[in-house]
Amino acid sequence: METSPAPRPSALSPSLFLFAVFYGGMVCIAGVLGNKQVAIGPITVEAGIFAFLLLVVVSSAVAELHGRAVANRLVQFGFVPLIASMLLLIAVLALPAAPDMAPDRLGAFQLVMSSTPRIWASGIVAYGVSQVLNVTIFTALRRDGTKLLWLRAGIAGVLSQIVDTLIFITIAFYGVFPIGGLLIGQMIAKVSLSIVLVPWLVYLFIGIGRRLDARR
Repeated sequence: METSPAPRPSALSPSLFLFAVFYGGMVCIAGVLGNKQVAIGPITVEAGIFAFLLLVVVSSAVAELHGRAVANRLVQFGFVPLIASMLLLIAVLALPAAPDMAPDRLGAFQLVMSSTPRIWASGIVAYGVSQVLNVTIFTALRRDGTKLLWLRAGIAGVLSQIVDTLIFITIAFYGVFPIGGLLIGQMIAKVSLSIVLVPWLVYLFIGIGRRLDARR
């Protein structure tokens, strides 16, 4: 009697598995959070920035632990949940609502979750370019001899967020209304948060990753 061969153990490290799952979740939730504007002292910013900053943190941590190629592959795979969630949302919005659904709840859902193809396209392009740029700068600085992790994380985070803002706002809103003020405000907010939050969160995620992989 023949027996099937035993399954080969997975080569995926615990940290990479956890970060990949977390990354996919942040990709999907960023667009939902972006429907709210939040005030942080004098700074006003759309709440989706917090999820995008975590994407920067995770891709940087993966680049540090597993290399640039793996981090870039993570960014590429991030398009899968991003596009799938958009397609699913389009399908749900097109389906008729249940007759007993309260009109105010239906109206709120439609208002918050509806978006234009232009905004969806801007989000996809901005995500791909800014995340690849973050990984590229983060790893390039290490090869050039910049050993300070906090400095590499801060520089990569700031530059990638500036590019993200330029791409997203330009594609989404150029020609709709003057975008100069919005660009400046969003850049100040994102640069400030990138400097304050990103380096220390990268340290935290790298520490978590190393602990997980040490227990393997």
